[in-house]
Amino acid sequence: MKQMLILTGPQGAGNHFWSKIFSMHADVYGWRTLLENYWEAHRFSEPFAKHWKNPSLLDEFNWDRSEYYFTSMSVPLGIYNYKENPIWVPNLKMFADLVEANGVNVQFAVIGRERNILEHQQKRIRGDITYHMFMEQLEDIPDPVYLSYELLHLYKRNYLKSIKQQVNIPVSWNDPRLDNILSDDPNQKYIHNVETSELDQGNRMGTTFKQKPK
Repeated sequence: MKQMLILTGPQGAGNHFWSKIFSMHADVYGWRTLLENYWEAHRFSEPFAKHWKNPSLLDEFNWDRSEYYFTSMSVPLGIYNYKENPIWVPNLKMFADLVEANGVNVQFAVIGRERNILEHQQKRIRGDITYHMFMEQLEDIPDPVYLSYELLHLYKRNYLKSIKQQVNIPVSWNDPRLDNILSDDPNQKYIHNVETSELDQGNRMGTTFKQKPK
């Protein structure tokens, strides 16, 4: 049976980053042009972008192109108060149901990012926190595989090798292009050094704190 992995999650959680990784394998019909660029707009180049906008077009898609398919969609898509690209909330379940109606098995992968960084990123670019829009659809996603942005940057190929066992499409966990993808950690610009913390002395001396230090 043909397989599709749908990558989804809140805006700014690493959609483009993970899309590169899942599009690397030669047997996967995915977002190949993204591998040639650092970043590009989803609405112009993701291979299923027009199908997300109009899911009925999935019935016209040529499903003989591959045994494995990959697509991605953040929730919502778009930017607040930007007239040429108004915010839009896709229906994840409707899209998946129509893909399966064409004889393709669907699996969801849900991406996550450190919550404080996610909130800062959404406020900076979108002008507001938007991840609640994704959370409203999370209950409609059956048994997703959860992916960690932070764990991949920390454990790299070892983490990706474990993910390979969980998803329904082949993953190039040892592809040399992965080094370039992981060379830049966008989380770093949000991290600032802390000179001291209340628990520092407790860690050094083995002190017990019955309550959080003030």
